[in-house]
Amino acid sequence: MDGPAADGILQYLTFKLEEEVFALDIGKVREVLDYTTVTKVPRTPEFMCGVINLRGAVVPVVDLRLKFGMATAEATVNTCIIIVEVAVEGEKTVIGAMADSVQEVIDLWRRISNRRRGSAPASTPISSAGWVSIGMSSS
Repeated sequence: MDGPAADGILQYLTFKLEEEVFALDIGKVREVLDYTTVTKVPRTPEFMCGVINLRGAVVPVVDLRLKFGMATAEATVNTCIIIVEVAVEGEKTVIGAMADSVQEVIDLWRRISNRRRGSAPASTPISSAGWVSIGMSSS
């Protein structure tokens, strides 16, 4: 395995919806766009905002607030669209995920070791399994 994960470092892009902080694997994130006009598509689920034109490609945009059962909110100067690449039925697909704001990229260190019988089980809580966050804001 190459890259940061091989060294036990995992990177995540953090973003906010309401006052909750969420994270996406940075390897899935292509870019972060300022909020732009989204063209509504008829007969789509409520959480589907519509589509945007991203350098000639039509990209569907999902309102994560609605998808996660939160109330809708007006766009602000911090509202953004996170462009991610995901696998849908085994095929790579690019979608936009609308978020209230992007916070930062955080590094999480994961202890990689050969576990012996009797050592901590795989279900050990993160706080006691060697995970450490670096660069988290205090807010």
